[in-house]
Amino acid sequence: MSNLLREFNHVNAKSLDEAVGLLSETGAQAIAGGTDLLGTMKLYILRDYPRLIVNLKTIAPSLDYITDQDGVLKIGALTKLGDIAKSDVVNKKWSALSQAAQKTASPHIREMGTIGGNICQLPRCLYFRKKWNRFDCARKGGNACYALSGENRYHSIFGAVKSCVDVNPSDLAPALVALNASVVTTKRTIHCEQFWDVAIPNTTVLAPDELVKEIQIPAPSSGAKSTFIKFALRSSIDFPIVNCAALIGGDAARICLNAVYNKPYRATKAEDQVKGKAIDDTVAELSGNASVQDAIALPFNKWKIQIAKTMVARAVLACK
Repeated sequence: MSNLLREFNHVNAKSLDEAVGLLSETGAQAIAGGTDLLGTMKLYILRDYPRLIVNLKTIAPSLDYITDQDGVLKIGALTKLGDIAKSDVVNKKWSALSQAAQKTASPHIREMGTIGGNICQLPRCLYFRKKWNRFDCARKGGNACYALSGENRYHSIFGAVKSCVDVNPSDLAPALVALNASVVTTKRTIHCEQFWDVAIPNTTVLAPDELVKEIQIPAPSSGAKSTFIKFALRSSIDFPIVNCAALIGGDAARICLNAVYNKPYRATKAEDQVKGKAIDDTVAELSGNASVQDAIALPFNKWKIQIAKTMVARAVLACK
């Protein structure tokens, strides 16, 4: 069978309220940049094919902005990753987010993909993404996680959640956690550490008819620095093997790893090694070691533990 899209209805939303109403229908999916959704549709990776696509680009002007309002960074959900990467406003106080956006995917995808889409993207596990839903895995409502006894080089080093050992693939997610961000939706405001979840088949706590409207990030405390670093096989385009963001200084010490667990992993034990101390090589090494203290390797991914440890140490030193 060829990779042809099946028939579906397509509606250009005229307002956010209309989009939410349309998404309450069974089988409806929202589309903005489309860099994730179109691939899932072409490859038929999910159990059910969307019957209605709700286009959010027609309301983009109301959700495409970057502003600093009284020390709070506000970014509309449809803001392009490329615009975040190039924003002087973001880079001035929230450099970890700017760096994360710059290191996400390729230049072409950054000019299409949005911050809302990046933080809501589906899992990247090769079993989950296999064409024609060949592996009806636990993350889709099936009975098994095929990675547990199969190819798991890139999977979780901190155990399974709901029988799934896939990892969160977002580059922006750890930066948002480190920067203490909140996600404003059409229903509520969610602190970023509660935003991600292991859902079927999604990666967030969002309801089917709930959309991200805005990201809000408070100004870091005086003297704090933030950074983002990433390890990938091809640094110019690939999803992360491990990435890490840190905010350190003043009264802040927040370190977050990603691509190591189902959700962004707040490395609190690493933070304890940093708080109240002058950063040097010894502190960075202790922090790195502490970050993987609870790691549990799968048969083929023990090597990721060393990379995670190194990423944390380097992120800490970068905030010196």
